[in-house]
Amino acid sequence: MKIAILSRNSNLYSTRRLKEAGEARGHEVDIIDTLHCYMDITRSRPAVRYHGKQLPKYDAVIPRIGASITFYGTAVVRQFEMMGTFCVNESVALSRSRDKLRSLQLLSRKDVGLPRTGFANKADNIKDLIKNVGGAPVVIKLLEGTQGIGVVLADTDKAAESIVEAFMGLNANILVQEFIKEAGGADIRCFVIGDKVVAAMKRQGAEGEFRSNLHRGGTAKLVRLTKEERATAVNAAKVMGLNVCGVDILQSANGPLVMEVNSSPGLEGIEVATKKDVAGMIMEFIENNAKPNRTRTRGTG
Repeated sequence: MKIAILSRNSNLYSTRRLKEAGEARGHEVDIIDTLHCYMDITRSRPAVRYHGKQLPKYDAVIPRIGASITFYGTAVVRQFEMMGTFCVNESVALSRSRDKLRSLQLLSRKDVGLPRTGFANKADNIKDLIKNVGGAPVVIKLLEGTQGIGVVLADTDKAAESIVEAFMGLNANILVQEFIKEAGGADIRCFVIGDKVVAAMKRQGAEGEFRSNLHRGGTAKLVRLTKEERATAVNAAKVMGLNVCGVDILQSANGPLVMEVNSSPGLEGIEVATKKDVAGMIMEFIENNAKPNRTRTRGTG
């Protein structure tokens, strides 16, 4: 098969592993810088061009779209969809997952467990917003934040009000969420491929840190999921429409709660912690599912 990986950096662990795994299975794998793609939008003959040439016909495309280039990256993926190319994660699903508010609304509608969350536009709603999610301590998140950046824990109602007011003063969109104390600064990253969790790790925040991101000094270890946790992760991926994703779950007194669904999950942490060939599993999924014109949305979303 001929496979393209959309990635801005060919030296990233995830990009390298996907290329190695594909080539080890006999596939031809090209790494394409997403921002250097440009689109030929022509009647009945859509194409993607790259460094002055039209890209060849690929059997499958693996989008590794960073949060900072979501708009352009999803446009490139959509162009491949219009050409009938199988995309591991489709453009509509990528857009959904990158919009934290939209994601939570969709998950809520499908009765997926979530931390209680509030969203408001005006400062006169702040007190009730905080009260409605259970009061301090609360977690305040920038909608556009990634890897734990733009996430603040407010210990008191007064501190929470001040932080929300400050963000609103900067015209920043924020979410206010209940703090799940019993999670103990840890979460579970479930790696979902197709309709099953293929690997899972428990991430523990550094001492004194409530965020468990590995980028912020957290540690990871293999974890055995409960049946409910596994079902929650698969259901969350299905609601988002993602074939390959990382679902982050908090263990609470009320069962598993989905914190986030990541459409471009890193492979290094999960492969090191679980000793599983996750990149190879992604390639196996492509082999079993990549067929021309199999894209569900066909670029119409």
